[in-house]
Amino acid sequence: MATYILLANWTEQGIRAVTESPGRLDAFKAVCEKHGGRVASFFMTMGTYDMMAIVEAPDDAALSRIVLTAASGGNIRTNTLRAFSEGEYRKIVGSLG
Repeated sequence: MATYILLANWTEQGIRAVTESPGRLDAFKAVCEKHGGRVASFFMTMGTYDMMAIVEAPDDAALSRIVLTAASGGNIRTNTLRAFSEGEYRKIVGSLG
């Protein structure tokens, strides 16, 4: 499975209903599982982003469905990074010749 780092901020709507956020996280985890993925880690953060999750998904299309479903609720805005493990990184760089 591919690994992704999701950076998220609450929208105005999301922060107004912040006490519902744990339930939305549970729903997000269920959406991940529905699309063959899983939330490996979740953190509430300080600074530029309000939350960060490490998500594993079968491919970019599955992750796109997961993120679009989550964002369509109007409670968060996201930035997604494709992450490569150390082993994947070494293989990629090693293939450069």
